[in-house]
Amino acid sequence: MHQSRKTVRQVLLICGILSSLLYVAMNVFVAMQWEGYNSASQTVSELSAIGAPTRSLWVFLGIAYTLLVTAFGWGVWASARRNRPLRVVGGLMLACGVIGFAWPFAPMHLRGAEFTLTDTMHIVLAMVTVLFYLLVLGFGAAAFGKRFRLYSIATMVILGAFGALTGLDGPRIAANLPTPWAGVWERINIGVFLLWIVVLAMALLRAEKGQGSIEGSDV
Repeated sequence: MHQSRKTVRQVLLICGILSSLLYVAMNVFVAMQWEGYNSASQTVSELSAIGAPTRSLWVFLGIAYTLLVTAFGWGVWASARRNRPLRVVGGLMLACGVIGFAWPFAPMHLRGAEFTLTDTMHIVLAMVTVLFYLLVLGFGAAAFGKRFRLYSIATMVILGAFGALTGLDGPRIAANLPTPWAGVWERINIGVFLLWIVVLAMALLRAEKGQGSIEGSDV
């Protein structure tokens, strides 16, 4: 029974790695399906915007991504044991998964279209998601040793910096003005968090394969 539970935890943790790989693949593959889409100047959200030719594909793959994130959150929770900060990380990742299922119901419109309720919902959902990401990183920084703490803090700094740059382009997107670097800023922002998820998952998998405890472990 113990070995069976350990195997389940490992599978759930692997879902975290798969979720990051899937999201990267989505950004490459789905963007290729929209002729004229520019990943450097256009945001990820535009791939699922109302009227975008890639909306259906993105939403379909996005559901798979959300399921993987939810499974990973469960795996982190189950692996935390007496590590309270890590247990909080697991709970927050589960919450991120739940929030993820709301994204298809809060799409933005394509540039130049009339601003409606769904655009407002999209902005609010994005702000809530970023807040949860920062909380995940903050509690994650307290879950392991010095190296992982410093790595998590560095990730938070990058997330904040490039998140601010992305936010500055928000009004220009709504006004259908040029945003030559908006896609770059946002993808750096997303990328550092996806990488952090992979590093966390690998650290927990090493602990599972070792003594089965994350107490006092590090990356």
